[in-house]
Amino acid sequence: MNQTLVAENVVKKYSSHLALDKVSVSVPEGCIFGLLGPNGAGKTTLIRIINQITAPDEGTVYINGEKLSGKHIAQIGYLPEERGLYKKMAVGEQALYLCQLKGMKKADAFRELKKWFEKFEIENWWNKKVEELSKGMQQKVQFITTILHKPKLLIFDEPFSGFDPINANLLKQEILELKKNGSTIIFSTHNMSSVEEICDYIALINKSKKILDGEVNAIRRDYAPDIYEVQYSGYFNKMIATLTSDYKILDVKEFEGGSKMSIELLNKEMTNNDIISRLTNFGNIESFQKALPSMNDIFIRVVNNTNAEQAQAQN
Repeated sequence: MNQTLVAENVVKKYSSHLALDKVSVSVPEGCIFGLLGPNGAGKTTLIRIINQITAPDEGTVYINGEKLSGKHIAQIGYLPEERGLYKKMAVGEQALYLCQLKGMKKADAFRELKKWFEKFEIENWWNKKVEELSKGMQQKVQFITTILHKPKLLIFDEPFSGFDPINANLLKQEILELKKNGSTIIFSTHNMSSVEEICDYIALINKSKKILDGEVNAIRRDYAPDIYEVQYSGYFNKMIATLTSDYKILDVKEFEGGSKMSIELLNKEMTNNDIISRLTNFGNIESFQKALPSMNDIFIRVVNNTNAEQAQAQN
């Protein structure tokens, strides 16, 4: 698999503070890559290095196999968490200016901006000053100017911040469409539900170190406990189901037409086929699946475990 971005052993220090400690990440081409971590973990520092706002003290960053240099600036679209539009400038004039900074011709930028303004239903704000727009409207404008020059790599830092659910979903669908059309996207957020919905891969940074990375579904499977959810349609004999030492019933929920049972496997030698064979004796199984932890649960668990290990090592 081709890698759009590779960071190798990146180190960055600010005075006595170590912001990044030999951090390495690989972002596959055409994916949405979640860059996660608590506040102050080092995510923004890595993003600033990729955008060449600052430089690493050690380590190397590559874009499409080439060492990161000034020529790559135009190949990156960056939507920072702290938005940066000029408040007194007209919206359309500013959007044209920002697109031209990225190398677009004015006529091309004007034509494409008009399409996106209509798509996002902000065409009537073209001649308004930025300060007259709501925060959500301003974010729409900055999102458009970030993607309009069709960069190979897009970096979105908390892109849904300040959006209502409808507009957040609109932006989410546009991000998925960008991926579908071949864009590689680095997505930094604290919203773990968004990570589950749109990210293919993640890297988790905590206290300047990368502590977890990989494919999202694989990580959820790796951290899944031996808990299974079984749904029955029609008859379900709960009394007989409890007569076993191979598993423990954690929860049973009854609803019209069936029941749902959660069990914890106690006999580690049992396979899925063994479990299903046993459970079919108690009713008609409609669905059977292993319960996967949320990315939010994994985030908290891994960060807390790492913090505890570091505290123990210091004592």
